[in-house]
Amino acid sequence: MSGSTGLRTAGYSVGEVARVAKVTVRTLHHYDRIGLLCPGGRTTAGYRRYDDADLGRLQRILFYRELGFSLEEVAAILDDPGTSPIEHLRRQRRLLRERIGRLEELAAAVERAMEAEKMGIQLTPEEKFEVFGPDYQESWEGEAEQRWGGTAAWQESQRRTGRYTKEDWQRIQAETDALTGRMAAAVAAGVAPDSGPAMDLAEAHRQQISEYYYDCGHSMHRCLAGMYVGDPRFTANLEKSAPGLARWLHDAVVANADRAEAAGSAR
Repeated sequence: MSGSTGLRTAGYSVGEVARVAKVTVRTLHHYDRIGLLCPGGRTTAGYRRYDDADLGRLQRILFYRELGFSLEEVAAILDDPGTSPIEHLRRQRRLLRERIGRLEELAAAVERAMEAEKMGIQLTPEEKFEVFGPDYQESWEGEAEQRWGGTAAWQESQRRTGRYTKEDWQRIQAETDALTGRMAAAVAAGVAPDSGPAMDLAEAHRQQISEYYYDCGHSMHRCLAGMYVGDPRFTANLEKSAPGLARWLHDAVVANADRAEAAGSAR
């Protein structure tokens, strides 16, 4: 499609539009038949030719379809004479933010499921939903074991957590939420991640892992911190508590590990 000026002047064929938009020719023919996307022109032989305005409309159609709107609803939205282009964009921004919110909730549920598997939680399916939230799905289990199953930390975590009751998990979850809340408050207050208070919170985070799951040294803690910014599911879960918390915790963990190493070498 970006080949020549002549091609752009004459418009785009149905095959070219289908290839760029990643839809089928049959879909474009259907949109034409129902009046949702009628090409701006035809060749002398009667073939459809789409212009830039048609491509813009197709982009909006596919956006609303991706969000689950029916073709009838899309047509009503796009053909509303009282809606300006900027209002269309505002609506799309609002819908995207709502979708992002739902995806973040789903990512948090994935995070809880991964942690549950990694820790070897001995709960019934009903209890897992109760402790870790309604979005929990047992189908997510297995990834954590594939990643950590052969490590000593995994074995130690399985040994410890295998004895935990439902009440134990509820208490641990409450303590985890409380610490996360303290870190979120620090972020909101503008506490620098390499400051003493921030490093103390990072150390509390490390100690919490060591107390309930496995011995988490500073090197291991650094690895975990890398996941907080490297895995979108971990990042999204932390960002629900405070925007920027994932990066802040990563930096605080690294600073705390550096502090511990400096103290050790000074001895």
